[in-house]
Amino acid sequence: MEFGSRQVKSLPPYLFSIFHEKKKKLKQQGIDVIDLGIGAPDLPAPSFIIDRLTVEAANPDNHKYAPYGGCEEFKQAVASFYKKHYDVDLDPETEVLALIGSKEGIAHLIRAVIDPGDGVLIPDPGYPVYQSAVHLAYGTALPYPLDRQNGYVPDYQLLVEEDVEKAKLLILNYPGNPTGATVEMETFEKAVAFAKQHKLCVAHDAAYDLVTFSGYKAPSILQIPGAKETAVEFGSLSKSFNMTGWRIGYAVGNKELIQALAVMKSNTDTSQFLPIQKAGAAALNSDFSTVKENNRIYEKRMDRMLTGLSEMDIHADRPRGTFFIWAPVPKGYTSQGYVEKVLDEAGVILTPGTAFGKKGEGYFRISLSVPEERLQEAVNRMKIMKAGEHSNGP
Repeated sequence: MEFGSRQVKSLPPYLFSIFHEKKKKLKQQGIDVIDLGIGAPDLPAPSFIIDRLTVEAANPDNHKYAPYGGCEEFKQAVASFYKKHYDVDLDPETEVLALIGSKEGIAHLIRAVIDPGDGVLIPDPGYPVYQSAVHLAYGTALPYPLDRQNGYVPDYQLLVEEDVEKAKLLILNYPGNPTGATVEMETFEKAVAFAKQHKLCVAHDAAYDLVTFSGYKAPSILQIPGAKETAVEFGSLSKSFNMTGWRIGYAVGNKELIQALAVMKSNTDTSQFLPIQKAGAAALNSDFSTVKENNRIYEKRMDRMLTGLSEMDIHADRPRGTFFIWAPVPKGYTSQGYVEKVLDEAGVILTPGTAFGKKGEGYFRISLSVPEERLQEAVNRMKIMKAGEHSNGP
């Protein structure tokens, strides 16, 4: 007897779980693997957040079920953050929803707004969960192309009319994973106008909104006049406050979409542990000095890696957001072929661009989630590998 639905059976294994297994096997063989694949911060969560969690976890009153939409303190902290950071007003009761991480929220939203066969416009290259979540919701993923020449922003004129008519939801992601692309308000203005014209709802994944460099401040789609009529935005404390394993995020924006997501969630989970929500509130109510320090560290790592890549004649754009570098593969290689060679010969895990969609061919992604000295070690190994290629290769 076989178990599992057709949708689950036809879904490829999650890419980063495969990398985890490869890394585990190599380590068992005594190989020192440097993992630049998965985008999980290596820096610790700030001590003031841990202190707040400790205090709240010791309070037995916090060991009950949380309100389905999230506790009042966390939702108010999200609303206050949006007012201070974006000058956007939010009603904590109807326009803010606590999530068990933005990944969960995005997957649940897709199920909440589409019916079987409906389409979802997803970025290509883009975060793989968008496509898998659409698949599990019995929908149709409709990739829209992003390319370097256009700054990795959507060109709606390139979309097939049939796809637009089939779509119910448009997903955006800036600063973008995997490309590190950043945008100005104009991109969101066009997205909101396009969505209203075609009666779509918009979900903006802003998981990396606070991981920015060189004075750049990522905008919110909700800053666009009328955006609340059609859009929701997802935020996460994973990347900005190094709270990846804590699983705490939020959705904000259009009341109807928030309510649909809340209905879906209330029937499938019971919100996040109250002490974690209250620790998250402390994070959002802070002065963000720890976020700025994180970004300073990531920027130093970025400069180190970009210099090393340049010395290998790999020239990548310097991102203004995320802790990823999106780099072109050397001539003569596919994305998959190059990352396999680097893993086999240098013991360094990179992510092939094709893991993020067909338009990712020709690129690979580097995560800056290891200390500078490990990044330099990865560069040194890759240089030795490349030197050997020149002397012994064709």
